[in-house]
Amino acid sequence: MKLLLTSGGVTNGSIRSALTEMLGRDVADCDALFVPTAQWGHPACSPQSVWRSTAGRWSSPGGLCELGWKSVGVLELTALPSIGPDRWVPWVRDADVLLVDGGEAIYLAHWLRESGLAQLLPDHPDTVWVGVSAGSMVMTPRIGAEFVDWKPGGADEALGVVDFSIFPHLDYRGWAANTLASARRWALSIPGPAYAIDDQTAIAVVDGAVTVVSEGHWEALNP
Repeated sequence: MKLLLTSGGVTNGSIRSALTEMLGRDVADCDALFVPTAQWGHPACSPQSVWRSTAGRWSSPGGLCELGWKSVGVLELTALPSIGPDRWVPWVRDADVLLVDGGEAIYLAHWLRESGLAQLLPDHPDTVWVGVSAGSMVMTPRIGAEFVDWKPGGADEALGVVDFSIFPHLDYRGWAANTLASARRWALSIPGPAYAIDDQTAIAVVDGAVTVVSEGHWEALNP
């Protein structure tokens, strides 16, 4: 699977170009599935925020569903165990891209495993995963205690598909806890490499090669 791990979505031309390159064709020729599941696990999210993401109605620049796809469907992970893989596996197989929204990364990791989708991902090397915030962090080994809002076990381990961690929304306006100094403190508790990225930055991972795509601000931590 090809990964485009963003903080705020496809927010500029450089990130969109990286997405087009991963897809191998324009977004208008591609079928997408949108995964809103992480929002249900985060206390700041709501049914209204899920609708805004699905409908592409956020006021801030960037996005996922509103990029001009050939088609967009919703894949709600919490529903998949109740309907069986014979129904939903073909949906994933036929999708060119999975658009994975932000929210709570550990909750998302839980439902990726519980639904069976996490186990299926290695079978789709040509599918593109576009993550926003928690949708990106879920692919890392650890997210750090600072980002855990769903705490059935208190752990911060995610899927570990990549070998680096992500501090998203760097220097986000109005978020005093998301400074570079905070990111550097966060990195002290994270074993292995990490990146602090703002909403104009993405990390592309193709065949194990990692490339930072940015028109903004980012920093490599724990190199």
